[in-house]
Amino acid sequence: MSVKLGIAPIAWSNDDMPELGGDTSLEQCLSEASQAGFIGIESGGKFPKKSEELIPKLKEFNLNLCSGWYGANLRKNSVEEEKKIIKDQLKLFKDCNSPCMVFAEVSGSIQGDPDRKLSSRPKMDTEESKKYYEKISEMGKYLEGEGMPLAYHHHMGTVIETQEDTKRLLENTHESVKLTLDTGHMLFAEGNSLDILKNFSDRVIHIHCKDIRKNVLEKSLNEDLSFRAAFLEGAFTVPGDGCIDYKPLFDVLKEKNYSGWLVVEAEQDPAKANPFEYAKIGYKYLTETLKRSNIEIFKN
Repeated sequence: MSVKLGIAPIAWSNDDMPELGGDTSLEQCLSEASQAGFIGIESGGKFPKKSEELIPKLKEFNLNLCSGWYGANLRKNSVEEEKKIIKDQLKLFKDCNSPCMVFAEVSGSIQGDPDRKLSSRPKMDTEESKKYYEKISEMGKYLEGEGMPLAYHHHMGTVIETQEDTKRLLENTHESVKLTLDTGHMLFAEGNSLDILKNFSDRVIHIHCKDIRKNVLEKSLNEDLSFRAAFLEGAFTVPGDGCIDYKPLFDVLKEKNYSGWLVVEAEQDPAKANPFEYAKIGYKYLTETLKRSNIEIFKN
């Protein structure tokens, strides 16, 4: 078994707050991601939306598309409506041989609202949850049939946020609904990534390696900050710069023969946290820790 190392472009340019890294070019992002050692990158707002433009750009910097975010509104939309909305992104990802679609429900999400405390995030009652699980199961089957697995992303400020939310989602949906396990979001929601990985290893097909600064996490929880305020305070960072020990997690990946992507992701203000320097920190930590767990790293 071997894993592939990728990174998200959010450290260079933040799609939710365009003023963060707004002047940073896509070329700088791709060049620095590649120079830091990564062989893959997730999509972002500055990426071309047509494969005939994106594929040559990725090849120029020796990078692969290792997935990317899709914000769904299945709580409001029908499955057929969502299929139409996702169509262009699905074609792009298929053309670029992405391994999966990072899929999250954003209907009612407060993640981008600076005035909404995290405790006010949306929740579903039993009746709505049942209908939602049916809808997302249908989307999972559809995307599986298209060769682009749905990798659900539990996320702060959304209806699927906590370990219990994630557990219920996986227990009540079709097996085609897979998971993007995000270590930072799981810890922020006071959950345990190891438990999820041990109990649902067959569903975990994509991993976001996001670390947390413990002091900022404690402040964010104690003061019930908004998600935006928390990350502007510096809640998130790259592996090796926060409080998460990835060795136990990687030991389980070794045991479960995980061979997917590990994607470094940390939304920070690039003016305060130089993206290239932090990319190198994350890469160094992951490579050293994976070696200690006897996991090989795939090279291009």
